[in-house]
Parts: sequence; structure tokens; C-alpha cells
Amino acid sequence: MAIILDAMGSDNYPMPEIDGAIMAARELNVKIILVGSLEKLEPLLIEKKASQYSIDVIDAPDILEMTDKPVEGSKKKPNNSMAVGMQLLKDGKGDAFVSAGNTGGVLFNAIYKLKRMNGVQRPALTAVFPTKNGRVVVLDIGANADCRPDFFVQFGLIGSVFAQKILGINNPRVAMLSNGEEDVKGNLLIKEAKPLMQAAGYNFIGNVEPKEAFAGEADVIVTDGFTGNVFLKTSEAVGRLITDIIKEDIKASPITTLGGLLVKPAFKRIRTMMDPSEVGAARLLGVNGLVFIGHGRSDSRAIYNGIKAAYQDTQVNLLSALQIAIENQLNKQL
Repeated sequence: MAIILDAMGSDNYPMPEIDGAIMAARELNVKIILVGSLEKLEPLLIEKKASQYSIDVIDAPDILEMTDKPVEGSKKKPNNSMAVGMQLLKDGKGDAFVSAGNTGGVLFNAIYKLKRMNGVQRPALTAVFPTKNGRVVVLDIGANADCRPDFFVQFGLIGSVFAQKILGINNPRVAMLSNGEEDVKGNLLIKEAKPLMQAAGYNFIGNVEPKEAFAGEADVIVTDGFTGNVFLKTSEAVGRLITDIIKEDIKASPITTLGGLLVKPAFKRIRTMMDPSEVGAARLLGVNGLVFIGHGRSDSRAIYNGIKAAYQDTQVNLLSALQIAIENQLNKQL
């Protein structure tokens, strides 16, 4: 097994990628293929004594920066690390591709190189959020700012298969993110998608508000990429705010400091649950390959966890399960 890693993706490339690759090769016993500028990578790998680990380097001299426009940048820089890495995945040289680079660039190269799965209208960025009693799958969180009702139907199917294979949930409850639970609530997209979702054949339970999402009242939540991305970033911002406030309050006096020591284990669990670095990367589901996109600000721990997620998905044959589910849906429509 081999995981392909874009070595030039993060804001601080390539050190987070190199350190994350070494950590993954050591702890997961998996081969890592670093894709990036050989000139930049080789001296650093020598300095890190990485030759003792199963890490290969494939040269990709072009760098697609965060400021580059995805399509134009990819065309002007055809040998960028994303394009080269996707081609390796397409050619069967690796089992998954991980990048902390430009989301639009990853999306463009994934669709251009790997193509969409047969019958998939739009791939969806998929994330797993913590809830009161478990986890919930949310999609789309950024690949499709504008959606049609039939996109929602497929997002629900993709999310349902993901929840079964990765979270181990039988008959996952699928809902749409809305501003109210009632049938009359929601914008035109929500209202038009509802009858299609009800007829889709999976366990659709209707609308949920954000408070129900975090209460664990659904296993899969479907939304458009614009709303999903705002939901993601707001959740992360609130999580950081709560963590910072608690830290400051703990330091306020000797008594609160003592209390802080007593609740330190619980606080650590909460911080880990809300830390994006522990998630690592979001899945881009619906293309012919396992593709993972992390934050631009990813550190080595986030890179490692992105690789770990890719490793886990290959172990349960997620790609094959999605292809079979979508093919079955197509056959039902004939």
C-alpha cells in the first residue's frame, strides 16, 4: 500500500509534509510517495535521515500556490504536485492522494485527471463532526457553492455509504441542514430536494438545525458547499473561542488554576475533539480515486492524520463501496 502526498500543499510546505510523512511511515508502516520539487525536498529528507523509512520522492517542479486560480494555475503549471500526484493515483502507483493545498486546485485536478464516478453529477467534500454522542458526516463542505436538488440526493447516498463503511453505522439517518425542522422551513433548494430525498431509498429523516446536528440527531447531514463551508468554519471558530476563554478563566486566580488541573483530562479530550489537526483532511467523494484535502495551515500532526484517514479508507474499500452504491442507484432509475 502507498499513500501519495502533495509535498508542496500547506502554507508552510514542505516541512509539515516531510514530518507528517516520516511520522506516518514510522507509525502506520505504510509507504509514502512525496510529490514535489526534488531540489527542495532532497536536502531536507537527508537532514531528517528519512532514508530509513519507506518514503519515495517524485519530482514535480511546478508549485500551485494558494493564490493561484485553480484552472488557470493548473494549466500554466502542468507539472504541479497536484497534477503529478493525481496522475500517479490514476496509474495505480498509489492507493490515495492527500494534499493541504489549494482546494479549488485539488478539485480541478481530481476531476480532470481521475474523472467523476459513473453517474455522479458533482463530487462532494465530506467532513466528520463530533456530536454529543458520536459523530456526524456532513457534505458538501466546499466543493459546490451552488447545488441542484438532485445533487442532494447523491450527497445523501454518498454520505450514507461513508457512514456505514467508516463510522460503522447501520441504516444511517440522513437529514438536510436547514433553519428549522418543520417541512415549511428552508429555502427553495431544501423544499425541492425534500421529495427527491424521501424517494431515494435511504433513511431520510427530514430537516435538522445546527443544534440537532451537534446533538447527534442525524448520522449524515446534506447541504450545499457554501452553507457547509460556513458551517465548518463557524464550528471551528466557536471551538477555538471556547477553548481560549476556558484557558483564560483557568489562569485568572490560584483557585481556578487548581480547578483547571483537576479537569485537565476532560479539557484535553474536548480540545482534541475540536482540533482540526486531529481530523487531518476532508474526503473528496465522487471521483475515481480516494482524495483528501487538508487545511492550508496544516501542521505535521494534521498531515499525519490526513494520511491515517486515507490509510483507513483503503482498508475498508470505501471507493469500491461507493461505486457499487451509485451503480445500484443508476440501475433503479432505469
